[in-house]
Amino acid sequence: GLSESPDLEFEYSDTDKWAAELSELYSYTEGPEFALNRKCFEEEFRAHVSDKKWTDLDASQHRAHAMRLLDGLEVIAREKRLKAARAILYMAQGSFADCSCEAEVQYWMRYNIFLLLDVGTFPALVELLNMEIDNSAACSSAVRKPAISLADSTDLRVLLNIMYLMVETIQQDDPADKPEWKIMKETFRAELGSPLFNNEPISVMLFGMVTKFCSGHAPHFPMKKVLLLLWKSILFTLGGFEQLQIIKVHKREELGLPPLPEDSIRVIRSMRAASPPASASDLIEQQQKRARREHKALIKQDNLDAFNEKDPYKADDSREDEDDNDDNDNSLEPETFPLERDEVMPPPIPHPPSERVSFPKGLPWAPKVREKDIENFLESSRSKFIGYTLGSDTDTVVGLPRPIHESIKTLKQHKYISIAELQMAKEEEYQKTPLSVGEEEVEMCATELLYQGILPSLPQYMIALLKILLAAAPTSKAKTDSINILADVLPEEMPTTVLQSMKLGVDVNRHKEIIVKAISAILLLLLKHFKLNHIYQFEYMAQHLVFANCIPLILKFFNQNIMSYITAKNSISVLDFPYCVVHELPELTAESLEAGDNTQFCWRNLFSCINLLRILNKLTKWKHSRTMMLVVFKSAPILKRALKVKQAMMQLYVLKLLKVQTKYLGRQWRKSNMKTMSAIYQKVRHRLNDDWAYGNDLDARPWDFQAEECALRASIERFNSRRYDKSHSNPDFLPVDNCLQSVLGQRVDLPEDFQMNYDLWLEREVFSKPISWEELLQ
Repeated sequence: GLSESPDLEFEYSDTDKWAAELSELYSYTEGPEFALNRKCFEEEFRAHVSDKKWTDLDASQHRAHAMRLLDGLEVIAREKRLKAARAILYMAQGSFADCSCEAEVQYWMRYNIFLLLDVGTFPALVELLNMEIDNSAACSSAVRKPAISLADSTDLRVLLNIMYLMVETIQQDDPADKPEWKIMKETFRAELGSPLFNNEPISVMLFGMVTKFCSGHAPHFPMKKVLLLLWKSILFTLGGFEQLQIIKVHKREELGLPPLPEDSIRVIRSMRAASPPASASDLIEQQQKRARREHKALIKQDNLDAFNEKDPYKADDSREDEDDNDDNDNSLEPETFPLERDEVMPPPIPHPPSERVSFPKGLPWAPKVREKDIENFLESSRSKFIGYTLGSDTDTVVGLPRPIHESIKTLKQHKYISIAELQMAKEEEYQKTPLSVGEEEVEMCATELLYQGILPSLPQYMIALLKILLAAAPTSKAKTDSINILADVLPEEMPTTVLQSMKLGVDVNRHKEIIVKAISAILLLLLKHFKLNHIYQFEYMAQHLVFANCIPLILKFFNQNIMSYITAKNSISVLDFPYCVVHELPELTAESLEAGDNTQFCWRNLFSCINLLRILNKLTKWKHSRTMMLVVFKSAPILKRALKVKQAMMQLYVLKLLKVQTKYLGRQWRKSNMKTMSAIYQKVRHRLNDDWAYGNDLDARPWDFQAEECALRASIERFNSRRYDKSHSNPDFLPVDNCLQSVLGQRVDLPEDFQMNYDLWLEREVFSKPISWEELLQ
C-alpha cells in the first residue's frame, strides 16, 4: 500500500510560515507568562499614559511610551528592569489584549517592533544580555542546583524573546511596509552582521553562549531560544537558499565562468517522489501468493530467515517491515535461496496512460564533467592506443581513433568548472609566489566577517552544536552524563495529574524537535555560505564537523522509524502563540491532546531530516575517506529506510548518499537493490565517466585515509595563517623602509645611561674608526 500513497505536499524553504516560527519560540510551560507581560505593561501604561487602548493612541504617544520603557531598562534595581523588559516584550508580542484576531496581533507586532527598533531597543538588549551572560552569581547558583527549571532563566528568556521577535519580524518581507521601514531593515541587517556589538557580530556572541552552556558553566541558559536566535541572525545577515543561488550566479559571472546549467531549487521543486523499495514482508507475501498459485513446493523456513536476518543497527520498532539483506553482502547466497530474485519482486504497477504523458522527457539534471575526468579519460586512451602519455594536455588528440575524438568533444561540452576549483588554484598561487601575486583583496561581506569572528573557537562551536544535537535526537537514550537541554521547558512544580504530564510530554518532545530544526539549519547555512565565500573556509568547518563525529551522529539520528518521526504530532495548536492570546482557552482533556491536527506530516521534522541529509552530502562529496565512513558505519540499510518518505527532495539526497557508496557495497547488494539503483539513475545527476554502479575492482585498492585528511588539513592551515594570522607573517616578506630621509627623520628615544656617556660612544664607534669614503660612495 505504500507505493500507492500520494507524495507529501511539502514545500521546502528557509523557514516555516511566520506564525509557526513565532509559536515555536515559546514552550507551553511559558503560557502563564503572556498574562504576566501584559500586567507589567498595563501597570506602567495606566500610570503614565491614560486609560485608552494602545491601539487608539497616535504615533507620537506610542514613541514617547516606548522611550519611557527603554529608560526603564537602565535602572539598577533588577526587579524594575525585569518589569520594563516584560512590558517591552508585551509590545513586541503585538499588544494582544487590544486585538481581536491573529492577523491584528501580527499587524501590531510589526508596527511595535519597528517602533522599538527606531528608538534603539536592540543595542540596549544586547548590553543587558551580555550582563546576564557574565552574571557569575546566577551561573554558580545554577551549577549547584539539583534540578534547574524555567525560573532560573527568566531574565535571559525575556531578553532573548524580544530579540528573536525583532529579528524574525524585521526579516519578513511585507509589500505593505513603509519606505522608511525598508531602509531601517537594511540598516539593521548590516548592523547585525558587522562587529558593532562588543566588536563581534551578534552570531559570535550567541555561539559563545552555546559553548558556555555545553561546558557546564551555565546550565540555566535557555538553549532553544539561543539557537533559534542564532539561526535567524545567520539567516537574516547572510541570506537564505534563494539568496545563495543569486550570490552563486553573481560570483560565476565575476570569475568569467559559464552560467549554471539550471536552477537547482526549481528542478528539485518540480520533481516527483519515487515509490519506496518494497519491504521484506511485501516481498514474502507476493512470493507466497505465487507459490500457492503455481502449486510450487513450500519454501523452507530457513530461506525466509535469509530475508529477516536481524540487523544490530536497526531500531526495534522497524524490524517487522524491513528487508535488510543490504548490510551483509552474503546474506542471499544462491544456494540458500532457490527462487530467482526477480521472481520475488512485485509486478510493476500499471499506470493509466494519462499519467504517463505527464512525465518529463529526459533527465532532470544536465550531466557534469570535471577537468580531471577529461584528463583521466585521455590518459587511459593514449596509453591504450598509442602507448605514451602527455600529462595534463587535454587538446592533443593525434593518433586516437574517431570515437575517442567524439567522446572528448562530448565530455568538453559538459565540462563544469566550480568556483571552488578556481579558489583553490588561486590559493596555490598565493602560497607559491606571494610577492608577484601581491596582496589579496578580501571583500568584507557578512560571511567573511562572521568567519573571522568564529575562526578562533570554531572547533569548540562545532563540538558544542553536535553535543546538543545528540542530546535532542530521538534515538538518544537519557544518559546521566549528557547535557540537560530541558532546563528552559521544565516547570518549577513537576506535574501532578495525568493531563499535566501528557502536556509536558508533548512539550518536551516538541522542544527537542525545535532544537534539532535550529541546529540542522545553522550548520547547513554556514556550510553553504562558507563554501561560496571561500572553499577553505568551508573545508575548515566541514573537517571539524567530521572530527567531532558528525557523520555517525547523523546516521544515528536516521536509525529510527523515520516515518513516525516525520508524522509525529508533538504540538497542541490551541496553546500556540498567537492563537492562545486572542481566543478563550478551551478545557484541555486527554482526548483533545491526543487528537492533534490532521496534517499528514510535521513540517519542522521533515525540514530537519532534509537539512541533515544535505549536511551529510556536503561532508562526504568528493571525499573518499568520508565516503568509506558511510560504508563502515553500515549506512545503506539506514538510508534505504529513509526512502520510505514519499517526498522528492528528501529522496534525492538519500539517493545521492547511496550513489557515492554503491561501488563499495558489492555486487550482491546491487543485485538485490535494483529498484534503488534505477531510482538513482532517474533522479541523481549523471557524471559522465563515473562508474558508480559497477566499480568492482575498487574494493581491492589500498587507501591511505589519513593522508587524504592530513593533506587537506595542511592546505586549510596554510590558508588560515596566510589570511588571518598577522602575527606569524614571514619577516622576509615585510616591507623594508630604506629611504634615507625617513630613516634619519625618525625620532629615536635613547636610554639615560647612553645620554650621559655618549661622548665615549662617539669616540669609540665613530672617531677612532677609519672610514673608507671611496667604498661608501660606490
